Amino acid sequence: MSISAEVRRAWIVNVVRELGSVRVADLAGRLRIPAVTVRRDIAALAAEGTLRRSHGVVSIPGDAGAETGAGREYVVGMLVPTVGSYFDEVIAGARAATAAAGVRLVLGISPYEARDDHAQAERLLESGVDGLLVAPNWLPGGRHDEYGWLDELPVPAVLVERWASPGGPGAALDAVGSDHHHGVLLALSHLASLGHRSVTLAARDDTWTSHQVRAGYTEAVRLLGFEPQPVIDMEASLPGSGRTDIETLADRIAGSVASGVRAVLVHNDHDAIQLLPLLRARGLTLPGGLALISYDDVYAALAVPALTAVAPPKRAVGDAAAELLLKRLDCDRARPARRIRLLPGLKVRGSCGGER
Repeated sequence: MSISAEVRRAWIVNVVRELGSVRVADLAGRLRIPAVTVRRDIAALAAEGTLRRSHGVVSIPGDAGAETGAGREYVVGMLVPTVGSYFDEVIAGARAATAAAGVRLVLGISPYEARDDHAQAERLLESGVDGLLVAPNWLPGGRHDEYGWLDELPVPAVLVERWASPGGPGAALDAVGSDHHHGVLLALSHLASLGHRSVTLAARDDTWTSHQVRAGYTEAVRLLGFEPQPVIDMEASLPGSGRTDIETLADRIAGSVASGVRAVLVHNDHDAIQLLPLLRARGLTLPGGLALISYDDVYAALAVPALTAVAPPKRAVGDAAAELLLKRLDCDRARPARRIRLLPGLKVRGSCGGER
């Protein structure tokens, strides 16, 4: 026989009142109710003020001995597809914001090729987090029906560097991310100021940002009246997915230069830096023979010559996403969802040539 939510929640309140405080996992075991169901019931009871959650522990508000104080009681989970590059700065921004609020941040990693976001999110929830920052492993344009769990999360969540499709999973969630279309327009506008009237794009095809960069390129070419060039596809160099053929990429860029296109935008820094010695071996020098801008600005300043780069506001994205989540946790759970787009900047360095 199924048990109504009203009855379950009454049981939960009675047990918490009896024990004073109890871990969420222990509460689920004691009541023999699935943990995910208990978490949802606790979220509803906490939202109405009947219970309080702190570090995976549930208590009655106002009980002697219960922890006091606002935001500092929270634990926030963050799910990202990778560490060691772009998302390091996003994590750093979220970490600084949560630390300033006295909130603990815990990290989950769901690798690009694994596609196990749901399982990783469940692990974070089981640890007792009060909210989630989530960067799902999806690409733009799809409905991503396998991500229906985003709409059933028992805690508030904010999408990070992702925009949900209208009507798709996560569409009702807060979201914070970089406006990559603006970033590409900055790059091509700078090249236009140097006299270039066509630009080749060399980009991946396997990540969210790569698709945004490609779409931004099409839009910027139209807005600036550039002559469109075929996009040079780059194989993924992510773990387990094969090695990027940098040699072939260098040949194709050299071919575009031979046809008169002396400017290239490369997504991302990792591949752009590997290209430099290969381009020199083909007689192409920066900035004299070729103008090159990289996208991401993770390692671009370390190249020789230092690369002009589009710099998405990675740290600011993490900071803003954490702030948005903390505000929703503290006092603003009923407000409409917000989508915040932050504009990239352009770091001008030595890799751009003059008029061509």
